[in-house]
Amino acid sequence: MRVTTTVAEPFSPEKAVVPLAAGGNLSRAQDFFPVHALVVDDEPLIRWSVAESLVGLGFVVEQAPDAATALKMVTTATLPYDVVVLDLRLPDMQDLSLLGTVRQLLPRAVLVLMTAFGTHTIEADARALGATVLTKPFELADLNRIVLEHTSGQD
Repeated sequence: MRVTTTVAEPFSPEKAVVPLAAGGNLSRAQDFFPVHALVVDDEPLIRWSVAESLVGLGFVVEQAPDAATALKMVTTATLPYDVVVLDLRLPDMQDLSLLGTVRQLLPRAVLVLMTAFGTHTIEADARALGATVLTKPFELADLNRIVLEHTSGQD
C-alpha cells in the first residue's frame, strides 16, 4: 500500500479564490453566499423564464406555483429568501395577502410583484409594503435591473 502526503502551501491572500456576486465587493455576505430567490407564479412558462433569468445573475432560485406552496417554502427554508418575485393572481390567492405575509416573514427581502391586473390602488398598496411592481408583460432585463439595484447594497 502506498501512502501519499500532500503538503499545503501557507495561506496567501493574493492566491485566494473568492466567488463574487455580480458587481459585488468582499464586504458583503452575498459575495460568499449566493442570493436566494423565490419565484411564485401559476404560469409555468413565466415562472421558468423569471427563474432562469435570476439564475443567469448567479442567484439560487426556487419556484412555487401557488401561495400555499410559497408560504410553506418561506417558513421552512434553511436560509431566508433575499428576493421574492411573485404574481398577484394565484389559484389560491387573488390579492396582496401573500405579499403582506412575505413582507412580515422576510422584512429585509427584495419583493417584486408581477401583475397584468394592477390598479392604482393595488400598486400603491404593494409599494407601501416595500414591493416594486412590474406590469406584465415586462422585459426580463427590467426585472434583472431592479433586482440587482436592490440586492447590491444589502449586507
